[in-house]
Parts: sequence; C-alpha cells; structure tokens
Amino acid sequence: MQETANYIYRNALPNKPLEDIIQCFWSVQNPTEKDQVYSILPDGYFDVIFHSVNGQPYKVSLSGLWTKVMPVVVPANSFSIGISFKLLAVDYLFKQPIASLLDKEQILPGSLWNIPLTDFDFDHFVKHALQQINTAVNKDFDNRKQLLFAILYSSHGKASAESISQTIHWSNRQISRYFKDRFGISLKAYSNILRYRASFGQLKEQQLYPEEGYADQAHFIRDVKKYSGVTPKRLAENKNGRFIQLSTLRKK
Repeated sequence: MQETANYIYRNALPNKPLEDIIQCFWSVQNPTEKDQVYSILPDGYFDVIFHSVNGQPYKVSLSGLWTKVMPVVVPANSFSIGISFKLLAVDYLFKQPIASLLDKEQILPGSLWNIPLTDFDFDHFVKHALQQINTAVNKDFDNRKQLLFAILYSSHGKASAESISQTIHWSNRQISRYFKDRFGISLKAYSNILRYRASFGQLKEQQLYPEEGYADQAHFIRDVKKYSGVTPKRLAENKNGRFIQLSTLRKK
C-alpha cells in the first residue's frame, strides 16, 4: 500500500492461471474533501473500473487502449478498484473487440462476473474476482495468439514484426488485421507503447537517456512527448504527482 496526502493506492497480482489475461488489480482511494486531478499514460493494457463516491454502489466502466495521455479527475471521498487486462482477455474473457473503445471509456449497465457493487474490501474483491474470472475465461487459447503476446510483453515491444511472424507462423498481414480488428491499433503502434511503458522505471529514477529499445535519444524524446505530452525531464520530475503511474511505481 502507498499512501500520500491525497490518495491511498494498492495493487495485487493475479494468480498464475490468469497471468496471461490479467496484468494486475489496483485501487485508488481519495479520502480528502477535494477532487484530485491526475494524468493517465498509455501502458498497453485496458481496464475495467469499479468506481464509488461517498460510499455509493459502484458504477462500472470499460476502457479501451489509450494511445495518448488522458486527464482523470478522482472525486473527493471516492474509492475505485480497477482490473488491468492484457490483450488476450479480449478474445477469451470479453469475447468481443475493443477496437471501438480506442482512447475511450464506456459505462457498463451493471456489474461483471457477479461482483457485488458494494464490496469495498480490496482483498476480498480481488479474491472474489479471481474466482469468478477463472470460471468465466475460456482457457482454450490459440497457441499462436498466446505466443504472440508472450513475445510482445517479454520483449517490451522490441521484437520485430518479421521475427514475430516467423516464430508464431502467422503472416504479417494476418497479425496486422487481427490487431486492427480486435484492438483498433496496429502492431507497430502497440509495440511502441510497450517500449515507452518500459521506460517508466528508469524515468522514476531520473535516468533521462534510454537504457534499451531506442536507437537514439531523439527517438526516445519523440515517443515520451508523443505519449506523455511532456519531455522526459518533465515526466521524470512528475510535479505534484501528476502522473499517477510513475508515482505508484516501485523503485528498482
């Protein structure tokens, strides 16, 4: 748990059977009487968020992938629990594309996976959600898709499209169509986001030059400005904890 003057943050990792589809669970509580404004950075995952204000039942929303920095208002006296999903969840849990939700969020009509809309205990919520998702997910993964995402995540987006194609025996054209149809983004664009996300750790430690994955400093600066709206120096400074993903990232 990380606690500041303005919010309380927690996160938890999934159990091993669900590691291919869930990145993490997280919660943010604003116990103050004042709305807090933060910025969310693209990280290559999409989220289901359960959001409550003043102890009211959750409202549930689903976001697509983000390709640009997004301002977020965390209301006073609010509590949110989120589940960050990897892209394999689109086919095997949600069973429908999220292409139309690129850089968007939609309110869902009710809860998901029989999760009570008044379960404000983070540990209990995570335990219950894991049980329900484990039951709901189709574990008959296409080996090509499973390997595709394993390569992307383990390489932090640095694997070339050609090498991926040769490894999973799926043509570049098939992979490109799959990404566009299911996620609304190209493989190259998604790989760039993963590569950018991998730099958060070094920026947290005030290292402003790319450690790996970038041909030169100019490309690194270009990507940081594209996805953050600021230079690497400004992002690393993280003034007033604006970029909550950097603020809550544990140092190496």
